[in-house]
Amino acid sequence: MTLILDAGALLAVERGDRAMARRLKAELLAATTPRSHGGVIAQAWRGGGSRQARLSRALPAIEVAPLDDELGRRAGSLLGRAGRSDAIDAAVVALANHADRIVTSDPDDINHLVATLGLRVDVIPV
Repeated sequence: MTLILDAGALLAVERGDRAMARRLKAELLAATTPRSHGGVIAQAWRGGGSRQARLSRALPAIEVAPLDDELGRRAGSLLGRAGRSDAIDAAVVALANHADRIVTSDPDDINHLVATLGLRVDVIPV
């Protein structure tokens, strides 16, 4: 069971959301590594510094998959099947496996993509 993070989850970390901090701490205590992808980082990252100190501290504990050809094709195929257009969200869902959990600020879109794939994942709004 992997915790997969979208940009809303990373922005929640940045603003000091306590529930998000508890989720990340629980993952660390369970010796599991949350996942995301490079496109999500691009949506949340604005240069770091003191303004993004919390996010800067959290990122080393997150596995960041490359948004490469393989993930891009999986996401694009999912978009075509789902009739949607947000490639970053589709790539988040394409990272997921059954029993994973996706933390998102866009649960409606993520749920639609998850249903299109027929995945059994928990979609957690942030």
